[in-house]
Amino acid sequence: MGTLAVPEFKVILCGEYGVGKTSTFRRFLNDSFVDTSKMSLTQTRQTTLGLDQYSRSFEVNGSGSFREIKIQLWDTGGLERVASITNSYYKFSEAALLVFSLASLESFHSLSHHLLEILSMAENAKIFLVGNKVDLKQQREVSDEDIDLFMEQFPKFSGFFKVSAKTNEGIVEMWSDISEKLAVGSYKANIGAFKLHSPELNVGEEPESSSSGCC
Repeated sequence: MGTLAVPEFKVILCGEYGVGKTSTFRRFLNDSFVDTSKMSLTQTRQTTLGLDQYSRSFEVNGSGSFREIKIQLWDTGGLERVASITNSYYKFSEAALLVFSLASLESFHSLSHHLLEILSMAENAKIFLVGNKVDLKQQREVSDEDIDLFMEQFPKFSGFFKVSAKTNEGIVEMWSDISEKLAVGSYKANIGAFKLHSPELNVGEEPESSSSGCC
């Protein structure tokens, strides 16, 4: 009996330049952070990775789902408006992280534009709202009330996280929750195929199959 391959999910990072998408990608890639606060704009732009993707495995514990999945995270590295990459970037995405800076009201106000792009070019993707730079408590400009109102207006979100790519706060918990939701959602959507290939999976009672003799 063959075993099911570990499922892989394409996840994209969306949001304004400077909100920390590439820093979030670096945390995902090798658990590192590059402090650009004292760099010039030119130096800051040089630290972005450019269009890139990287896969990592995650253990999941959701009832009736996979034991392990892979997440392939994509980052534009500041190339969001380059037309030649737009369609391929969004295509086949199972999830999108809509990132803004909690210390920038401007980045928050731009979210609706990026959300519409996701809905039009990756309509089947789960969307997670991510407020980055939670460590900048004194510079915070986006209130919880602002976030609640936005999520009420666009009830498409599968989750919301406050994180800091700089300090790593909330990052592990975010990926754990996203992994669980992707695994459970995909499992439910494809449960028939999973029963066929792995009948030992505990997905509910199944009638016992009877074998007939050959004539």
